[in-house]
Amino acid sequence: MKALALIFLSFLPLAAVAQAPKATTTTEVRRYGIEVAGLRVGTMTATRQVPVGADVTYSLVSDVQVNFLFYHLKIYYQVVNRFRNGQLLLSTVEAHTNQGDFASRTEWKGDHYDIVADQYKHHYKATETTPIRYAVTNMFFGEPPAGQARAFAEYFGDYFHLSRPKAGNWRAVRAGREDEYQYANGQLVTIIKKNPLKNFVIRLLPK
Repeated sequence: MKALALIFLSFLPLAAVAQAPKATTTTEVRRYGIEVAGLRVGTMTATRQVPVGADVTYSLVSDVQVNFLFYHLKIYYQVVNRFRNGQLLLSTVEAHTNQGDFASRTEWKGDHYDIVADQYKHHYKATETTPIRYAVTNMFFGEPPAGQARAFAEYFGDYFHLSRPKAGNWRAVRAGREDEYQYANGQLVTIIKKNPLKNFVIRLLPK
């Protein structure tokens, strides 16, 4: 079952606590159920806050609890991305699991990003000079623009490569791992996180 925990953490683009909006903030919320083998094992909430001005904050939170006989898996995963004028300024990731606590951080320093990812069996440190303008969190609030070739993966500190095999369907691939994003009328309705054991299926919940 440790392998299942690793697969879920490795595939997550995901996650953050929705903060209480201020009076000057427009807030959009998307709520999803997380399933394994047809059973609900958790929830995911995506939030976009658009204050007056140039800043936009995206957040995602995933809360998963799985019981397999004598094995208990618990994962709380949070991402917060802050954009200004369409450029990512700061991304923070926290993961609290029964395998330990982990974090990633990507911060714009004026002419480059400092990137540090210290996650479960994934450690990465780099600098990046190209401004980041599209991240995984953006995919929750509309289908990627035509020709969008990649999305910044906050957890890993690098990129998913994107492709569109058919209308309303996008593939996100990194290091042989694959997620499938399905849209209907421009709205993200299903994510399939593929792995050899069991797929994680994330479905939009009715309002």
